[in-house]
Amino acid sequence: MTWAIFLSLLAATVQAGTPIVYATLGEILTEKGGVINLGVEGMMLVGALAGFVVALHSGSPVLGFVAGGLAGAGMAAIHGLVCIWFLGNQIVSGLALTILGTGLAGFFGTPYIGRTAPGFDKFSLPFLGDIPWIGYIFFQQDALVYLSFLIAPLLWAFLRYTRWGMGIRASGESPAAARAAGLHVQGFRWAAVLGGGVLAGWGGSYLSLAYTHLWTNGLTSGRGWIAVALVIFAFWRPERAMLGAYFFGGVMAFQLRLQAMGTTLPSSILLMFPYVLTIAALAFASWRSARTGAPAALGINIEPSE
Repeated sequence: MTWAIFLSLLAATVQAGTPIVYATLGEILTEKGGVINLGVEGMMLVGALAGFVVALHSGSPVLGFVAGGLAGAGMAAIHGLVCIWFLGNQIVSGLALTILGTGLAGFFGTPYIGRTAPGFDKFSLPFLGDIPWIGYIFFQQDALVYLSFLIAPLLWAFLRYTRWGMGIRASGESPAAARAAGLHVQGFRWAAVLGGGVLAGWGGSYLSLAYTHLWTNGLTSGRGWIAVALVIFAFWRPERAMLGAYFFGGVMAFQLRLQAMGTTLPSSILLMFPYVLTIAALAFASWRSARTGAPAALGINIEPSE
């Protein structure tokens, strides 16, 4: 493999990992509030379709990206209604959300299969894009990649230093103590769930507006499940999640490169690589104590009157 091909693979790694970055950060935010949402795959699919359709009919990828985030938040609101308002089982609700999102995207997206929409193209950032090697890998990407570079540190700072961020963390760690301190636990959990939905919707929108510029059913290809697993692998830390997302993105980019190079390995084996790695990552996280970093009240519903 020549140096140019290696640099191209690294640049593709960043691009392939970006939708996982958005989705993983969204799930971290949701779980920091004490709510498990296994519906990331469904939220990403609905966000991808909403972003694509709005961009196609409006001609504006920016409006499409906004619509994708709102669609993800709308799907997350269903999960919040079931789990926060009606105190339903969070695992079952999340799984149902994935099934619902997959069905909605398949039903409404079928007429758009194969069509292309205006999207986000790559451009070089002034000065940064001219840095040898690093500039080509990180700073000759599209606007949504650059935005993802900012979201991870901003989310870390938000959760650590702001009143709302600390309220979300308190609601996930000790709802009783948070309520005793005068915090509206359910309000903070709603904020975490909806914010996580926006980020998941943006992850889906990235796929249809920047990664492919077209729509096909099943566009996410399991990336939502990878994001859920990556939260555990990253021990609920945004900075680790970003690195992990690029690692998974690199595996995806590498198997695509192998197929393009005409490898003799069956394509079905190559397609398995990212998901085998997901299982391995979960096994590693369990060996290292998977609860490390997990909010103490994660998955526990809170009565409104408590």
